[in-house]
Amino acid sequence: MTSFTGRPSVATASLLVVVLFAILDSGNTLQRDASKHKDGSTNSANALDASRLLPHFDKAASKNVTSLLGKTAYLNCKVKNLGNKTVSWVRHRDIHLLTVGRYTYTSDQRFRAIHHPHSDEWTLQIKYPQHRDSGVYECQISTTPHMSHFIHLNVVEPTTDIIGSPDLYIDRGSTINLTCVVLYSPEPPAYIFWNHNDAIISYDSTRGGVSVITEKGETTTSFLLIQRAKSSDSGKYTCNPSNAQPKSIMVHVLNGEDSPREFPAAMQHGGQAHHRSSRLYCLIFCVCLLLLSP
Repeated sequence: MTSFTGRPSVATASLLVVVLFAILDSGNTLQRDASKHKDGSTNSANALDASRLLPHFDKAASKNVTSLLGKTAYLNCKVKNLGNKTVSWVRHRDIHLLTVGRYTYTSDQRFRAIHHPHSDEWTLQIKYPQHRDSGVYECQISTTPHMSHFIHLNVVEPTTDIIGSPDLYIDRGSTINLTCVVLYSPEPPAYIFWNHNDAIISYDSTRGGVSVITEKGETTTSFLLIQRAKSSDSGKYTCNPSNAQPKSIMVHVLNGEDSPREFPAAMQHGGQAHHRSSRLYCLIFCVCLLLLSP
């Protein structure tokens, strides 16, 4: 066996030094990368925290508004982290400053700023809104430059219509079917009354055969059904929604001796009401025959 004694050669020593420095440099590089990554994460987190501390709008709680004509409207603007800044309302139609903070800067007393202490909500109240009040309103934060959120107000006036008006002619003994429709209402009417010759119709009267079906929604529909029509059922019928103007129709119940030629258009409306159930039963009967046929 051959053994090596003595000092290592110069080349061997140099090689060891180079390897040692490479290891040390690699460790320093990893440490610097880790430090940069940590610093980058810290800076990102600090930037995110700083952005959260800046004033900003809560747009989910600051939406467009549709209001009834004459009914008080509320435009809500929710601001987070307001700090020492102020919130103002500006009407875009004439670039008119309406409110600053809780103070009103317009001679129109219908406008008022509402804000409760320790609340994020800044509300613009508009009493007795008119069609001319429709448009864009700006909620503004006094930053530099200022921050803005725009809210659109739409003032609507519900309308009432009775299908078949102004006159409806019906055969005696058939069913009177009146349909009242309430349009352009942001909320369904609380109630709908039907009147006959200016008297409220009683659904449990001794006459019997009187019923009302009301379907509420974006478009509210009320159906007045009067079975076995007779001469005393003739007259003016009025649909009275709680949030819209009333609408009337004149109903004429025809006796057997009345000639249909005198009311050609009228008999068309009355015929539709009179034969609607018959057509439905005929349709059901035909479908049953088709299903039972081999």
